[in-house]
Amino acid sequence: MIRIRFVTVHQDLRSAFRDHGPASARRRSGIVALAAMLVLALLLRGWDFGNPVLDIDEQWYLLVGDRMVHGAVPFIDLWDRKPLGLFLLFAGFRLIPADGIVTYQVAAALCAGATATVILTIARRLGAAPVGGWSAGVLYLLTMAVIGGQGGQSPVFYNLPVALAALLAMRLPRLTADRAVQAIGRNGLAACALCGVAIQIKYTAAFEGLFIGLAHLWAIARVRRPGATIGWTLAWGVAGIAPTLAVAAAYAMMGAGAFQAFWFANFVSITLRQAYPAGKTMLNLAGLLGQIAPLLIGAGVTLARIGPRAARHPVHALAIGWLLAAVIGFACIGTFYDHYGLPLLPPLAALAGWSLGRSIRLRAFVIVTAMLVFVGERVDMPDDRAAIAPAVALIRANTGSGACPYVFNGPAILYYLADRCVPTPYAFPNTLGHAIEGGATGVDEGREVARIMATRPAVVVTLDRPASFFNPASLAVVTAALTRDYCLAMTLPRDKRTVRVYLRCAQPAATRAR
Repeated sequence: MIRIRFVTVHQDLRSAFRDHGPASARRRSGIVALAAMLVLALLLRGWDFGNPVLDIDEQWYLLVGDRMVHGAVPFIDLWDRKPLGLFLLFAGFRLIPADGIVTYQVAAALCAGATATVILTIARRLGAAPVGGWSAGVLYLLTMAVIGGQGGQSPVFYNLPVALAALLAMRLPRLTADRAVQAIGRNGLAACALCGVAIQIKYTAAFEGLFIGLAHLWAIARVRRPGATIGWTLAWGVAGIAPTLAVAAAYAMMGAGAFQAFWFANFVSITLRQAYPAGKTMLNLAGLLGQIAPLLIGAGVTLARIGPRAARHPVHALAIGWLLAAVIGFACIGTFYDHYGLPLLPPLAALAGWSLGRSIRLRAFVIVTAMLVFVGERVDMPDDRAAIAPAVALIRANTGSGACPYVFNGPAILYYLADRCVPTPYAFPNTLGHAIEGGATGVDEGREVARIMATRPAVVVTLDRPASFFNPASLAVVTAALTRDYCLAMTLPRDKRTVRVYLRCAQPAATRAR
């Protein structure tokens, strides 16, 4: 019989951080590492605190979280493909009595620092010298900030539970050698529960969760206890899928229509989305690889040295398997935007720590190069926070009493900052406007845009992108309406592009032309 005791599971998680040596020394070194990584994360990311326009995705997450606090239901009132857990996280941030933007950004920094500490610990488990472990944690914080992880992108949050689960998996060789069936079972239960939480922040974490579950299955099978293997495997599966099943059950309780909306948004719509142009995809991939090149070099040297011997060192094999699982999750998306590379960083950094602790020259080269990339990206990154304020004031002055602005393409945070309604459940700008989403949203995108424009929104916001980016039907509707009924009120910079804010003109176009 399998007995699950949560106190014991908690003890197993704590023991994953233990190293050899006196307990007091281990505790002190762990506290110092955590404090140092948290401080470094705050220093590297602090200058972005309060910036409302870091990335379109986290703008949307905060908007949805805010509207959830006021009663909105994701996938019904506000449509997206991300799991409910991500929006619950941002709704939780909005419950904190502080500025919502600063709150989520500080929380993201704390998660990043905690994840760096876990990476440091994993690197030490792999045999890295102390300086190698510290280098791994620092590299994680430097690299994530240059590939879209300087704010609240979803991997910034879910990398922490996945890294904790991987740290637990590093205990498996010792537990297997001890033939500790119950300890393996409890260890797997904690690891799979952590992965279940991560999956409800982004579904691609399932690949890493599957690998960690299979690693535990391999470990318990080696002990050769068939009854325990079956029982614990079922328990691990339940722990990993329970959060998602709970969400599905909640929507089912709302009714068939609600469950259908949940199912389509979460699991069907992604299969209907059109492929990105191959040229654009390859450019994205090349740019990403260049940005994380220092980390790739460090991890590559490690793999060249330990890879051939990994079969004799199960901990190394586990780390390599974790990296491969993360690569599969990254590749399955196929678009290769920079922030999609964030889940690759924990296993890459942990592996890099092994070689960085063994070569001063390699360590100096990798760390200095990473710092130069970081500084170069930061210098080149525009700070548009001041420019957004006039647009917010304009929207507030020209909308209200149920009259919604419409951000066809541009900063979704405008709805949040102006505290104005959204004119459609499909308010994430790319959903109705992006060409690759055509036919993947469950509605006729052009017809939905026509419905919105028929309500005569007082303010319409667009972004100057190439025409090939847009859904042709949606773009035609907006272009015709802007030409006929709207006047350009202001422009503002946004990430090397220009946001255009339009107001309805006092006179129709035919009258203005006379």
